[in-house]
Amino acid sequence: MNIKPLADRVLVLPTAAEEKVGGIIIPDTAKEKPLRGKIVAAGNGTKDEQMVLKEGDEVLYGKYAGTELELDGTKYLIMRQSDVLAVIE
Repeated sequence: MNIKPLADRVLVLPTAAEEKVGGIIIPDTAKEKPLRGKIVAAGNGTKDEQMVLKEGDEVLYGKYAGTELELDGTKYLIMRQSDVLAVIE
């Protein structure tokens, strides 16, 4: 199944949270939500806002940005382009 975001939305695959820190295993409840990810799909933009993000871009986003969704056992975030803070080059 393919997902094509509409308008100025992007589909982001979050980078996995760290499992260990200095030899200490972090339980799922204490892990911080990752703030970076990779864009796997992007909409076409709107008439007022051009889409500047593209598939493959590595991005940083806000802590509470986007809506979580699960597809085929993989968790994604779908968010507006304006929720993305920066592109990592």
